[in-house]
Amino acid sequence: MSLAKVQYDYICKQAKEATLLHTAADALEWDERTGMPPAAGDYRAQQVACLRGLAHQRRTDSRYADYLSELNQELSGNDPSDLPAATVKCLHRDLQRDQKLSTKMIEHLSALTVRGQQNWDAARKNNRFSDFQKTLEQIVNLKREIGSRLREGTENTAYEALIDEYEPNATVKHLDQLFQTLREPLVELIQRIQDAPRRPETNLFQRALPIKVQREISRYVATQIGFDFDRGRLDETSHPFCTTLGPDDCRILTRYDPNHLASGLFGTMHEAGHGVYEQGLLTEWFGLPPGSYASLGIHESQSRMWENQVGRSQSFWKWLTPELKKRFAPEYDGASADELYFAANAIEPSLIRVEADEATYNLHIIIRYDLEKQLIDGALQVDDLPSAWNDRYKQDLGVNVTQDSQGVLQDVHWSAGLIGYFPTYTIGNLISAQLFASAQHQLVDLEEHFSRGSFRDLLEWTRKRVHQYGRTMTSDELVQQATAETLSSDHLVSYLKAKLEPLYGI
Repeated sequence: MSLAKVQYDYICKQAKEATLLHTAADALEWDERTGMPPAAGDYRAQQVACLRGLAHQRRTDSRYADYLSELNQELSGNDPSDLPAATVKCLHRDLQRDQKLSTKMIEHLSALTVRGQQNWDAARKNNRFSDFQKTLEQIVNLKREIGSRLREGTENTAYEALIDEYEPNATVKHLDQLFQTLREPLVELIQRIQDAPRRPETNLFQRALPIKVQREISRYVATQIGFDFDRGRLDETSHPFCTTLGPDDCRILTRYDPNHLASGLFGTMHEAGHGVYEQGLLTEWFGLPPGSYASLGIHESQSRMWENQVGRSQSFWKWLTPELKKRFAPEYDGASADELYFAANAIEPSLIRVEADEATYNLHIIIRYDLEKQLIDGALQVDDLPSAWNDRYKQDLGVNVTQDSQGVLQDVHWSAGLIGYFPTYTIGNLISAQLFASAQHQLVDLEEHFSRGSFRDLLEWTRKRVHQYGRTMTSDELVQQATAETLSSDHLVSYLKAKLEPLYGI
């Protein structure tokens, strides 16, 4: 057996063992968000910190680092489509980040963010930012230190070093330019819609509908678009998310409002989009880059495609409306498919990001992106965050924030230490529109298939164009090979105008 084979087998074993530890911690965090008794929080923080610390040790031990460095030099010229070479390249990149952080720091962050999420949840329920402020200050200070360490030896800022964990190679300069090219036409479109002669009947989705029935609708739709319930499950939590605990164990979570069907339905479609991506990765490579997602921007593109390009399409509602009436909700007997389609595309500046429409959603993200940049570079202090948040919502969206729970406390991300994560939502929206435009061009009668409840063609297209590559390509490379273009805001703007202008008569 060659030395290279021994080295490669060893690094794969170490990486897979680290994944075993991480997914065990993920399972504990899934339990924390779904059913853990509140008093169990401190011990749960210790459990998660221990597991993530052990995983970090696996991914940084000296033998692993030496073998990986040697293999990376040896295989650097290999074909990028060669899976072992891609595995070594990606793991070596991870190693360079991991080596800058100590196990103690990883354990500290893990424990702090478990407690942080519990503290955030309580503060949100009590509608008091002051209950969460001290914890958030600790998280921001620690993430600032982590960003400073990760940027060493690079040209990145501390904030860019944090973004890199979620969207490798992204820079503030590029994101600022990309977001600006999106923001200007969105603001103009939103203003035209506000002055439009037509308005949707938004109260169609505000009919009382038992949560038991909404669960059945959500499961039915998730199954129809391709989520495999033999390899996953759907549960409920205070903030929807998706987590993968193994190659055949994907957990998606949503939340329901008994007086608003769209909230739970679109939340489920969003998380099911994440889920079908996870279920489409190469299971035999689970725990290694070919079996891992490319970036969170790519991940978000999959969830937003199913939620928006599919779930808010006219053909989708042509299919779902009679299904609703016949199978689940006779309350909708008087509503037409076109009326529900228009209501699903209601455009109205609002407070809550996860319930925002497609046109205003990215303004919510840009606000968070700007604020967290300032938190990390020190231009904004945590105690000034609520007022800064409220000012931006008034300035950018024209809405008044009167409660912390609907303002600065609405998202779980900062309590979980996910600073640098928010930009990936808008990146995902841009990618989803560009991918969907290519799918429409390449697939015959796609919309007609949707109107019959058939989504297999789109799912198989994304499997072939995105899922099968895992992390062997960068986000930019995946977009280029799938669409034959570099990423831009053009497709998202064109898609929104093409749909919304006829609906609103503008």
